Amino acid sequence: MVRGNAVMKGYFNDPEATAQALRGGWFHTGDAAVVHPDGYVEIRDRLKDVIISGGENISSVEVEGVLLRHPAVQEVAIVGLPHEKWGEAPHAFVVLRAGARADEAELREFARTHLAHFKAPHGFTFLAELPKTATGKVQKYVLRGGKAAIARQ
Repeated sequence: MVRGNAVMKGYFNDPEATAQALRGGWFHTGDAAVVHPDGYVEIRDRLKDVIISGGENISSVEVEGVLLRHPAVQEVAIVGLPHEKWGEAPHAFVVLRAGARADEAELREFARTHLAHFKAPHGFTFLAELPKTATGKVQKYVLRGGKAAIARQ
């Protein structure tokens, strides 16, 4: 939560969203962050993007950061998709670099080498591009909607 004279007054023409976000004089950002001993604030993830798999919290940003270190990966978005055993599990939507090759097994092994195994994506979908807003933000809600929602974009 943040507050100050440079924080927004509210959402344009949306009093309900404004009332939800601005409670008690504080702007509730929806971000999960840590404050380091030196006072540095590090935003770790959006709370709505944290994946809860079998009772374990998985940061989508952490998994994305690992997969972006793979030389074939141009872009990646991690979302939680329904899983029969774990409730939900991480799923990777991947855009490969032009001319690069990588398959699901290679990327899963790369993730498992650099993360706790339960954080590695259970599935991979390869796309030509990720669905984005006009400002370039990945539309994770579209990815959560499945292949039909992606095709409509």
